[in-house]
Amino acid sequence: MDAIDRYRPKLPGPVWDRIGPDCRRAVAKAEPATPKEARDWIGALAYAAAHADTCGRPTKAEHLLTSEAIEWYLATGYLHADESSRSNRRCRLHKLRRALLGPDLLTGDPAAYTGSDPSRPYTKPEQAQLYAAARAQPTEELRYGFLTLLALGVGCALDSPEIIPLRTLDVREAPNGAVAVTVRGRRKRIVLCRNAWAPVLTETTAWVSRPGQARYLFRPASHARGANTVTNFLARTKRTPGTPVPVMGRARATWLVDAVEARMHLPTLMAAAGLTTLRSIDRILPHVRNLAPDQAATMLREL
Repeated sequence: MDAIDRYRPKLPGPVWDRIGPDCRRAVAKAEPATPKEARDWIGALAYAAAHADTCGRPTKAEHLLTSEAIEWYLATGYLHADESSRSNRRCRLHKLRRALLGPDLLTGDPAAYTGSDPSRPYTKPEQAQLYAAARAQPTEELRYGFLTLLALGVGCALDSPEIIPLRTLDVREAPNGAVAVTVRGRRKRIVLCRNAWAPVLTETTAWVSRPGQARYLFRPASHARGANTVTNFLARTKRTPGTPVPVMGRARATWLVDAVEARMHLPTLMAAAGLTTLRSIDRILPHVRNLAPDQAATMLREL
């Protein structure tokens, strides 16, 4: 396609000489439907490859287009752009990824659970690191937004689509004194926040709240409620080396693993987490600690 051959990014000549051939190869192999799509894809890929080249990382398209590599690029090489630009760049790279590498599930069948990284819970030290990172954010908007995500993920088992529409009025004190969150959407329910995270959720809600206003609980100043609202925010947060990457799937998995290890009644666990099948439980099972033989024997005998 001529649009691919004619494309020239605003990059130093030597850089484009190194990365250009593979960018053209990958986009041509992905078979864009229109010249505009070709320009969109090769433009996004070119700057991701240039950033990887600068950092001494692999620049082959297949390495750059994994979900992890895309988020790394946006967080380290495109952080200067505004939220809408990052969202647009992410969308183009993911479309190119699917066109080049194919769908995640080629057969359409669910993959067998293997304890994948998105299902790996945060350890107690990692939770402490994330909490410290949230407290150390340079602005109140980043600080309270980060703390809100931790409290709702680790403390309430909410995922990103459930967090985005929440309002301040959805957080209330329950009759038993707990902090209750009314979850909106298709998995509508009421969740009681874990004791350890309840003060954090109360603090962040108080910071967001304004008398007589039903404000968004997360990112109250932003009225754009897109699918990437949480991801785009987390890409802007600052972390010291060694701090784990904040991922809402892992935060929710942390709640699930802790609930299973605490021997929570299964219907109660499923209702609180908004589950209708055990598939999510399957994914976190490899991370659940087993009982010692004597403990298991006692439990089995006393059933």
